[in-house]
Amino acid sequence: MEWETVIGLEIHTQLATRSKIFSGASTAYGAEPNTQACAVDLGLPGVLPVVNKEVINMAINFGVAIDAEIAPVTVFARKNYFYPDLPKGYQISQLDLPIVGKGEITIDLDDGQSKTIGVTRAHLEEDAGKSLHEDYHGMTGIDLNRAGTPLLEIVSEPDMRSASEAVAYMKKIHSIVQYIGISDGNMQEGSFRCDANVSVRPKGQKEFGTRSELKNINSFRFVERAINLEVERQIDLLESGGKVIQETRLYDPDKNETRSMRSKEEAMDYRYFPDPDLLPVEVKQEDIERIRDALPELPGARKQRFIESYGLSDEDAGILTASRELSDYFETVAKESGEHKLATNWVMVELSGYLNRDNKEVSECPVSASMLAGILQRIKDNTISGKIAKEVFEAMWNGEGDADTIIEAKGLKQITDSGAIEAQIDEVLANNPDQVAQYKAGKEKMMGFFVGQVMKATQGKANPGQVNQILKKKLSE
Repeated sequence: MEWETVIGLEIHTQLATRSKIFSGASTAYGAEPNTQACAVDLGLPGVLPVVNKEVINMAINFGVAIDAEIAPVTVFARKNYFYPDLPKGYQISQLDLPIVGKGEITIDLDDGQSKTIGVTRAHLEEDAGKSLHEDYHGMTGIDLNRAGTPLLEIVSEPDMRSASEAVAYMKKIHSIVQYIGISDGNMQEGSFRCDANVSVRPKGQKEFGTRSELKNINSFRFVERAINLEVERQIDLLESGGKVIQETRLYDPDKNETRSMRSKEEAMDYRYFPDPDLLPVEVKQEDIERIRDALPELPGARKQRFIESYGLSDEDAGILTASRELSDYFETVAKESGEHKLATNWVMVELSGYLNRDNKEVSECPVSASMLAGILQRIKDNTISGKIAKEVFEAMWNGEGDADTIIEAKGLKQITDSGAIEAQIDEVLANNPDQVAQYKAGKEKMMGFFVGQVMKATQGKANPGQVNQILKKKLSE
């Protein structure tokens, strides 16, 4: 039997506010456990939550960015469940009248096509604390610093049909929330994570199969692995005569497996009811328009502009606009160097290679965009060759200064004196008569040998263009 996969994602985005959604406690990452949980976060008797206005604005920003419906009135509800890291015994969230309604996201597929994924809703809620198991033998520690941290939960329609589509959708959302500045999207710190709802059904069947929910996945790679594993598990189960049960499962990246956590709850299991301590929030149309007017350039628009302004391919523009930081970096290099093609190659190959090697983000890069532009300017004015530029870049990465400082200190300036180059070529040709004879007999590949010998003799400093030009002239005599 041929099977079809059906996937919907619930993406939890931590909003980039300095204080929590209903209290003034700090949201800074990395503090000592339980030092950033105030009386409101702990749900102590007599305290009242107050909505952080900036959280409302950030949610509207997202809604406007995906051209979604914005609720004129939005309300908060209590989602009741009991867990050690939920001190109040309920989570303040939204059920009816979420702040952001239906919208859509367009994703690029591997085959070059695009697909539109529906967004059902995006609602605000507070995060729970964190249970710590690793450091306590036979016990669990509770850190409530995250309790009350503002989240925007973005719920998709079940429109995705493969793990790769799910990853593309997740990356697009990740890119948007970073571009509009509502989240840093740091997956290692838990600022951006998702739950994946996965089911399978016979090809052509309209009814959905029974779904499993894969909880709290904080890596694009893990999302793809977890979904593929779950699809394989469900198909194997059904084809062997078994039955998929609706449940919540955990993906274990170390063992590369999913395992059951608990049966999946429905909304009724949480006994939602309107929070009596929080009044409905009215969203004015003038505020929506103000936010719309202030919205920065979005990834799709920037990608198109890069294609038109810098002559980039669709694929290169997609890579360079995937994150706002990389996009800003590239554009600075391109503008300051005046070399769009060189900027594209250096950012996508050299810079990205070093970032991957050292596991760094663009924000942590020791080579600023202006410093890289300085290298490209020296290639452009023939001060250094492309090969020597890589040596300069490595020194720059290691903190040895800007391009001019490194070139001067290491004596890397390119030899452009045609007389000096010609003298070196004469010596190479004189020392290799057999190879000269082979070239003149029609073996044109020997040209690469001669160029290599000249570059070796000049320690890579001879201008390659001049070397080729003079060599051709000499060998045709």
